[in-house]
Parts: sequence; C-alpha cells; structure tokens
Amino acid sequence: MKRALILICALVALFAFAGMALAVGPGKKVNYAGGKDGKVVFDGKSHADAKLTCKDCHPKPFAMKKAAKITQAEHVPGKFCGTCHDGKKAFDQKDCAKCHKK
Repeated sequence: MKRALILICALVALFAFAGMALAVGPGKKVNYAGGKDGKVVFDGKSHADAKLTCKDCHPKPFAMKKAAKITQAEHVPGKFCGTCHDGKKAFDQKDCAKCHKK
C-alpha cells in the first residue's frame, strides 16, 4: 500500500512538472508586436521539438515572465534570439520574413 501511494505521488509530480520543462510548451505561442516589419509569433512547439527547455533561454538571454522589447539593432549574433539564431545552431536572422509576418 505504501509503495502504491509513493508511486502515485511520483507520477502526479512527473506529469505536473513535465510541461514546465518545455520551451513555452508544445501548442502554445507567444505574440509580439514586431514593429514595422510585422508581428512575431514565438512557437513553443518548434522550440520544444528542438529539445529546448526553459533554462536554455531563461533567465538569459530572456528574463522570466517579461516580454523582451528587441530593437532592430539588437538582432545580432549572441544577443536575444541571436544567441541561437546565428546561422550555425539555428537559422540566422538575416531573413526578416522568417519570423516577422505582416
């Protein structure tokens, strides 16, 4: 009986925290205004499919629970999205239309 209770508690904890480990979670999206180039939709599924977790982007290069306001000048390798989107780890940021949709 004691083993069953421990197993049930462990399974509940596993399922409760599993979604928190994923980057914005599969099926969830975050919308950003995007300025003159059009809005940007951050797709959690594509990042989770790439095996990314919250700690890969938080608290650096992105603060927790605070939307980043990224200027065009900050679209450089090593900063914000450019931390990964540098043309090596992930597609580079040179094609604005890959992320910005009018």
